[in-house]
Amino acid sequence: MNERKKILAINGSYRDGGVTDLAVEEVLDYLRSLDADVEHIKLRDHPIEFCMNCRQCMQQPGDAPGQCVLNDGMAELVEKIEAADAYVFAAPTNFSSVTALFKRFAERLSVYGYWPWGKAAPVFRRAKMPKKPAVIVSSCAAPGLLGRLTYVTNKSLRISAKTVGARVVGSMVTGLISQEPRPELPKRARLRAKVLAPRLLA
Repeated sequence: MNERKKILAINGSYRDGGVTDLAVEEVLDYLRSLDADVEHIKLRDHPIEFCMNCRQCMQQPGDAPGQCVLNDGMAELVEKIEAADAYVFAAPTNFSSVTALFKRFAERLSVYGYWPWGKAAPVFRRAKMPKKPAVIVSSCAAPGLLGRLTYVTNKSLRISAKTVGARVVGSMVTGLISQEPRPELPKRARLRAKVLAPRLLA
């Protein structure tokens, strides 16, 4: 009997029930229907401090994530990342990129880098390990195609996926989200979610 796949969604939206929340839940609902074990982490509810740039976590050799000097909720998140079989990384576009919430999380992923003093650049701890699948989800006030081509939101989400040792198998950008005070997820986005979800189980 096959074990249920564990899917971890990490969402950097500020807004409860906004388009990014709705899009992530659409993906996760479809995964639930496929009997996946899913968890939705909303960074706005998770206690993570700012990275101190001390690089202590990056001095520790090996494939395992380094140990951060900060004692907060990031250690629990790293454990969840390690235990997951696949990921959803999500954030709306704020000021042409991911939110500060997601950026703070992404900077704390430095534990996945090995950068001893005296070396010019870090190496990814997971560079030579098998890649887990990831889907990236974003939204923006501009039309979706323009947001995909112009903003760096998706690039930032992809970098985070790469850092933890994942490969992006699909993306969804929902555009024109600022037209209504309480927006709904467009039909096209719902259909896209159903296309993307099974890729996380492959």
